[in-house]
Amino acid sequence: MSTQQKLMSNWRWWLCSLLFVATTVNYLDRQVLSLTYEEFIKPEFHWTDADYGKITSFFSIFYAIACLFAGKFVDWMGTKRGYLIAIFVWSLGACLHAACGWATAHIEGFDSVEAMRAVEVGSQAALGVASTAVWLFLLCRGILALGEAGNFPAAIKVTAEYFPKKDRAFATSLFNAGASVGALAAPLCIPPLAKHFGWEMAFIIIGGLGFIWMFFWQFMYDKPEKSKHVNEAELEYIHQDDANDKVVTEQVVNEKAIPMLQCFKYKQTWSFIAGKFFTDGVWWFFLFWAPSYFQNQFGYKASSGMGQALIFTLYAIVTFISIGGGYLPKVFVEKRGMEPYSGRMLAMMIFAFFPLVALAAQPLGQYSAWWPAILIGLAGAGHQAWSANLFSTIGDMFPKSTIATITGIGAMAGGIGSMLIQYVAGQLFTHAENAGEAFRFLGFSGKPAGYFIMFCFCGLAYIIAWSIMKSLVPKHKPIEA
Repeated sequence: MSTQQKLMSNWRWWLCSLLFVATTVNYLDRQVLSLTYEEFIKPEFHWTDADYGKITSFFSIFYAIACLFAGKFVDWMGTKRGYLIAIFVWSLGACLHAACGWATAHIEGFDSVEAMRAVEVGSQAALGVASTAVWLFLLCRGILALGEAGNFPAAIKVTAEYFPKKDRAFATSLFNAGASVGALAAPLCIPPLAKHFGWEMAFIIIGGLGFIWMFFWQFMYDKPEKSKHVNEAELEYIHQDDANDKVVTEQVVNEKAIPMLQCFKYKQTWSFIAGKFFTDGVWWFFLFWAPSYFQNQFGYKASSGMGQALIFTLYAIVTFISIGGGYLPKVFVEKRGMEPYSGRMLAMMIFAFFPLVALAAQPLGQYSAWWPAILIGLAGAGHQAWSANLFSTIGDMFPKSTIATITGIGAMAGGIGSMLIQYVAGQLFTHAENAGEAFRFLGFSGKPAGYFIMFCFCGLAYIIAWSIMKSLVPKHKPIEA
């Protein structure tokens, strides 16, 4: 009797659901700052876009550095303990943001946060407040980044442990949809929390969700070979790629991991690095700057009904379109008989064209704010579909024992790329705003010209990344430990 004909447990999908929730919480925590920055935090601490750009770029580079070691940490600690530690650290970091206002007022010698907020803009006192607050937020963002760096290495490792190769992209797209669902839920809950209870409580409430998740992970996860919820039929299905190997379990346990430095000798590693470096920053740019863009460009605050509707629409498009991104290579493999890596690369080429619509966001924004919301949503959907398949190429080429390490290396590259984009964006927007009509680009002037420049890069990044990846690894070539 075939595996498909046997009564099979489906515990792998329950764990995939748990990964989805963790990724949702991950992105909710990441979004609190961007959704409270323009309306609540910026006026309180007298920040400029350059200050905000520094904070988001620091988060990106610290996240990048942490990712380099997070994958190795997860491989070393094991999936269960590694994930628990990661989400504890990032939840703690998220909650600590709430103390930055009180700490800044105390350090700068103000009796209250209200007195600190009331200082004259541009004064020496305002500059002192801004500088101190930036450093405190940098500390909290560093702790957040340190923990969040463990999410994707751990989640990708779980996917490789519980799903055969043909299902991994789809499973990854499902849990990775938590990124867009988190971004989707964020404008509906974070601005109202900040408006009615203060921006500090928004950080505390959202940050506290991670501690709840830890309880479920502790009791639900175990390796498939040891899990009491996985029956023989499901275990056989999980290991179907190794059906001809009679010692699968022993190999999984005893498989030797590739040393981190040795990983850099392979073109497959550099292919993944290129894919992450050029594209991760695009997603983070939209994530960190979209609320500010809609307020600056169109006057819609994140807490207003229209502001919430625009951001919700953007991420609703991302969510519902991107889920199918992981299913497309499954169709190529099962219906057209393609090898998994080739099917994934074909799907990624298709998705690389989606972000090109961002080139029209600024020109069409002259007619309605809905156009940028829709077009950026389509670009973001392309990213998420691209990302799900990009992550799955690791399992195609590397042994399971090294998957988290490679994921961490790629996330480091993505963080570096994001750091550059965030920093350049902050400096560019501040310069463009100050220069006004003197700063022009393709018919736009001032800050709108700065946004157009960034949208142009975001639109072209994926085609560049895919071309480099294809030149480095034109065909499936697995690496053995």
